[in-house]
Amino acid sequence: MFTWEDMGATVGVWGVWFVEPGPHPPAPGLDRPESAREHGIMRIVFGTDEATGVTEAAVSHLRDMGHDVTEVPVGAWASVGRAVGEAVAAGEADRGVLSCWTGTGVSIAANKVPGIRAALCTDAETARGSRLWNDANVLVFGLRLTSETVVGEMLDAFLETDEIDESELDSINSLEPPVDQL
Repeated sequence: MFTWEDMGATVGVWGVWFVEPGPHPPAPGLDRPESAREHGIMRIVFGTDEATGVTEAAVSHLRDMGHDVTEVPVGAWASVGRAVGEAVAAGEADRGVLSCWTGTGVSIAANKVPGIRAALCTDAETARGSRLWNDANVLVFGLRLTSETVVGEMLDAFLETDEIDESELDSINSLEPPVDQL
């Protein structure tokens, strides 16, 4: 079973924090059987605070792509965002997808979980860039402006972008504060 200590973290009263900035072991779940990862099959956790046609289309699109999708029960944006973030951080899912009316609330909630980089995106190129330059592990979209077509395009771009721009690694790794800076 995964523990935060395996990732080089310290667990304390205020939560989990990495001891040192810098490269950390790969997130749990990335050691999935090569056959699944080779074929692009991922474990995706999906959460929303409101079920709509767009959220149904997003989940259907993920399943049609062959991914193993777990849905967090519809609930308040703060609890849904945190639940998806915690599932990804714990290695229960390879990536997460979240939505709420604007996308802002669930983004804030997910980003409170150490190790989560949730990116609020509005189009496929932003979703692709969030993976390439920010190593985002949770895609967030707002229900207010996102169509079923656009959400499908964003999911494709987000899940098909595996490479990370190496020139961004120092910035990405600097996001987890050392314990002495709490």
